[in-house]
Amino acid sequence: MILRPRVAIPAHVGILEQLAFPRRPAVLSALAGLAMLAGAIGFPLRAQELEGRVTRITLDNGMRFLVVRRGTAPVFSASLRFRVGGVDDPGGRTGMAHLFEHLAFKGTSVIGTREPKKETVILDSLDEVARDLVQELDRGAAADPARLSALRDKMKALKEQAGTLVVKDELMQVLAGNGAAGINASTGQDLTSYVVSLPSNRLELWCLLESARLRDPVLREFYSERDVVEEERRMRVESQPGGKLYEQLLLTAFQAHPYRVSTVGWMSDLEHLTRPEALAFRRSYYLPNNAVGTLVGQIDPEQAEQLLRRYFGDLPKGPPPPQPPTAEPPQQGERRIRVEFDAEPALMIAYHKPNWPDPDDAVFQVIETLLGSGRTSRLFRKLVLDTQVASDITSFEAPGDRFPNLFIVSAEPRDPHTAAEVETGVLKELQRLVDEVVPETEIQKVRNQLEASFLYPLRSNQGLAAQISYFEVLDGDWKEMLRYRDTLRKVTGAQVQEAARRIFTPSNRTVATLARASAAPAAAPPGGPAAVPPASPAPGPATIPPPSKTPASGAGAAR
Repeated sequence: MILRPRVAIPAHVGILEQLAFPRRPAVLSALAGLAMLAGAIGFPLRAQELEGRVTRITLDNGMRFLVVRRGTAPVFSASLRFRVGGVDDPGGRTGMAHLFEHLAFKGTSVIGTREPKKETVILDSLDEVARDLVQELDRGAAADPARLSALRDKMKALKEQAGTLVVKDELMQVLAGNGAAGINASTGQDLTSYVVSLPSNRLELWCLLESARLRDPVLREFYSERDVVEEERRMRVESQPGGKLYEQLLLTAFQAHPYRVSTVGWMSDLEHLTRPEALAFRRSYYLPNNAVGTLVGQIDPEQAEQLLRRYFGDLPKGPPPPQPPTAEPPQQGERRIRVEFDAEPALMIAYHKPNWPDPDDAVFQVIETLLGSGRTSRLFRKLVLDTQVASDITSFEAPGDRFPNLFIVSAEPRDPHTAAEVETGVLKELQRLVDEVVPETEIQKVRNQLEASFLYPLRSNQGLAAQISYFEVLDGDWKEMLRYRDTLRKVTGAQVQEAARRIFTPSNRTVATLARASAAPAAAPPGGPAAVPPASPAPGPATIPPPSKTPASGAGAAR
């Protein structure tokens, strides 16, 4: 994870990213490193000075832009974020936000096609066949095999016809041909992001292409891309022990809130997604009043504003996007899930916690770093280096920041030790936080780590764009980043103890273990943290979306 803004990581990049784990960037270990870093960042770190460098531009349609002039190289980084993610997937249509992110690169009625009119006819025919195929499949055992075969053959033929009209990846080719670097996109539970870096004299090109994608998207190759996403699920969840364990942990810890379903979605839902449904999703969420664009680099804010108003100002505003109506009720007792998988054993322990702006969120950033960040963290030292019951262990917060989330400890037992032994060791360390005030020297060390984690990504234009845009999208004001940072600096050992007493209770705990089918179920370890009545073990969603923590370099924002 990262300081306040956690990085929104693509659901399709690597095992941890696929699980939507918030990840912290590499941190510097000493204050001396901070001093060097401050000089390298190239912009003032004091709140009032940073505020003076960020220009906010709000168009009449509600679209917001943050512009920061910075550096001497004639380049800039752009980030376009939408406040839509897996948590906003329609009922029965999980995975839609992630799939739509893939489709956003397919071009417009002008970009990506050789014959727009002919293509439109074929795409409409594909939609009709896809609808008929889904209806026939839904008949189950009563489905007509001959009709299914005929529909599949027809769909294959139409996809081949449509493919002959596609100019493959033309949008990407245009960008690359104009010096673009770092072209990427990501979908998390909370938001979707599109990023790129370009020469400064290509700002108008960026405005042209991004506004065209918003105004006139054509979701070509929809059903082929749907197949790609289905394969992602097979590779990164269904055939990966870590992916399967994490998915089951969320399903057990969350019983009502949409955070319970991973961003990649359910296979049965993916198989039913259609292009008309994706277009309806776009009309609900891909609105100028639901987006924030950020430009950081050697660009003039006044000239940028002229271009932004010219290209984005006429995009039609829409009604406020719908918000997930379901709140997670307080957990009433410990929950356990055993996941059988032919792999080495693993363990995840989760506790419900509030999100920002609740002050406990900042306290848990400190707890997360104290317990599970790096080889000098308490859990690693105790369970990996000292008792050697685990081969690896870490802690993180997931699966998002817009709503109350989870504090999670993830560990791998070291043979011949068991998951139950590791769990006992973890619970002892959590109880230690309840029983003892963390020494000020240890708290200061964590503050230093978090400060470095906050500053490190800001060296790059892309890192700064990611950080300020993340807070702007989720909290409505990028300056929440500064307030969050100030709150972190003031966390005390007494606050850590009090938060641990309220959150680390058996009734607020969910435990997921991974074991082979032949292994005997492990008994729950005796004892554990004292059952102090929690003030609010599972707070309901905050009315203000939580900010992120420290930005990470790359497409996501820190959190």
